[in-house]
Amino acid sequence: MTSSDLPDLPASQAASEHEAAVEPANFPSPDAVNAPKPSWRSELVREWTSMAGIKTIEEILEGLCDAFNNCPFMAHTRMKFRVDQGQIKGYFSQAPHLIGNTAFGILHGGVAAAMLDSIGGVVAMGEIYRQGHGTVVERTKQVARLATVDLRIDYIAPGRSKEYVATAEVLRMGRKGCTCRMNLHDEKNKLIATAIGSFAY
Repeated sequence: MTSSDLPDLPASQAASEHEAAVEPANFPSPDAVNAPKPSWRSELVREWTSMAGIKTIEEILEGLCDAFNNCPFMAHTRMKFRVDQGQIKGYFSQAPHLIGNTAFGILHGGVAAAMLDSIGGVVAMGEIYRQGHGTVVERTKQVARLATVDLRIDYIAPGRSKEYVATAEVLRMGRKGCTCRMNLHDEKNKLIATAIGSFAY
């Protein structure tokens, strides 16, 4: 077949086909251009979601600790979470960048608040898996949505120690939120700060 055998096309159709022919094949679509880039938070959500297939509560608590330990803020403050006899606890050591009162070497109150908030949140997540409502997958979605809505802190003593431990207990568990009490002690078991937090999911 030669070009003379091809039917003549209307000018508008011919122009349209010509434009389609020269359009770059790999040109990104608007959806691809505007698609959100993966973030550390989405990575954590994937980690939490993957725990839906885990069978034991101990494995789930370990997974929650791993997810929190991989958070950039936790890496900056060197806070770590571990499971100790079935209970999640938070640990961190005194460091120069965590000092608030440089004259006396006292821990910054914001660091204590961050640890109390975090230990309350991760313990609340664990309780959602322990005694929450719905299937494991539904509970995992609640865990991914969990957020602090209220936090009240009492600073009991200045933090002058080298090591700190944070614990939390759930006071009330509801369908859409829970209330926790959190404590921060030093290595001599001296109470440094205590808090009450409300978490929604």
